Amino acid sequence: MTMQNERLIFITNDDSYLSKGFRAMVNLAKEFGRVIAIAPDRVQSGMSQAITINQPLFMRTVEQSEGVEIYAFSGTPVDCAKIAFDHFFANKRVDLVLSGINHGSNAAVNVMYSGTMGAAIEGSFYNVPSIGISLDDHDADADFEGAVEQGRKIIAQVLQSAETLPRPLCLNVNVPRCAREEIQGIRLCRQTRGFWREDFYARQDPHGRDYFWLTGAFQNAEPEAEDTDEWALAHKYVAVVPVQVDMTDYAMLRSLNGVIK
Repeated sequence: MTMQNERLIFITNDDSYLSKGFRAMVNLAKEFGRVIAIAPDRVQSGMSQAITINQPLFMRTVEQSEGVEIYAFSGTPVDCAKIAFDHFFANKRVDLVLSGINHGSNAAVNVMYSGTMGAAIEGSFYNVPSIGISLDDHDADADFEGAVEQGRKIIAQVLQSAETLPRPLCLNVNVPRCAREEIQGIRLCRQTRGFWREDFYARQDPHGRDYFWLTGAFQNAEPEAEDTDEWALAHKYVAVVPVQVDMTDYAMLRSLNGVIK
């Protein structure tokens, strides 16, 4: 087992290195090992697995202190993970990937759009246990005390069992928006079935050009299902969903057998 002072932990996010949630994650990770963080230099929410291929990428040092290095990168969250593993960590063992703490829930289908989870998933491709942590609160000055406390428990448990857990390992952790003492516990869940239905508000700028603002609402297809992440959050539980990258619909594969030849 790797000793704490020998562990290397990589951190990124999609809210940028300036976000309160990112700083909370760095401070939490320092309890478990040496931290190298590469985060976007601006907000990159909703970037999912996007990568930058048509423009150069720039990096600058933000902090170098005892046990912590922080860099701001001009790319997407997945760009941050890729340059970390394929450049910074080419000859290093990484013990854990942490992404977040995200401002806003990444439960249900949000996992598909999230830059925070995109980076966590990318980390798992390198055979490293990866955890994305999100708080169900979009406020820039959100209270992360409960998310840190619950994240500490989950990180410790994953590190303790890292040698025996199968790979790839990626966890989507969502923490409810409530006081720390109101959190009811941690629940292993599945992803809620549902979709976003968007509204586009059309406006005109002073030059007469049309533009649009995107908004919408999540449509929960199973609000009473107690084994889902949305139910857990609604009832003040921390939702932990193991994420896989194999998107094959195996039930449909069986149904199509004999139909498509």
